[in-house]
Amino acid sequence: MPTDSVMTDPNLGSSVDLLMKAQGGDAEALNGLLARYLPRLQRWASGRLPGGLRSMLDTGDLVQDAMINALRNLSALEIRSSATLLIYLHRAVRNRIIDLYRRSGRRPGREELSEDVAGHGPSPLDLAISAETVEWYERALANLTDEEQDAIFMSLELGFGPTEIAARLGKPSPDAARMAVHRAIQRLAAEMERIR
Repeated sequence: MPTDSVMTDPNLGSSVDLLMKAQGGDAEALNGLLARYLPRLQRWASGRLPGGLRSMLDTGDLVQDAMINALRNLSALEIRSSATLLIYLHRAVRNRIIDLYRRSGRRPGREELSEDVAGHGPSPLDLAISAETVEWYERALANLTDEEQDAIFMSLELGFGPTEIAARLGKPSPDAARMAVHRAIQRLAAEMERIR
């Protein structure tokens, strides 16, 4: 997975350093965090908005809003690694998208269309199934340990490889990371089946 040049610039300091400075009220550090994580989260969120909202909401605005809301309580955050901060921000964006899916399912249509008009997006049934599946996945994921959630998140949602996952989870080798991801996915599948 390519990294942003901002993410690798040694002059900017680590994300944890920026977070600590931002917690102390340093606006420049807060802007540095936004600049560092906004592009990566925008790429992830791109195309994940509910179909009916894509024309009304810009993905960048949604991600920025979610990040600002997530960082609003900076003083309460106890984050010790950049991976944990990325996971925290990713969850904030994912929760905002889930919230939009839920809202879009409760919104009435704005006007009546004749029955011969063909739809261009997913059907209401497809949207309902998608929202239900996301909610089911989230409920099952919440029942896993933090390490299992992180392994799944890094592998499935961020696309990290075994070497990077091993480094971020403190595993001794890429094979150990693969096994951790495999076990976490098995637990997730069992949990999804259990709560079905």
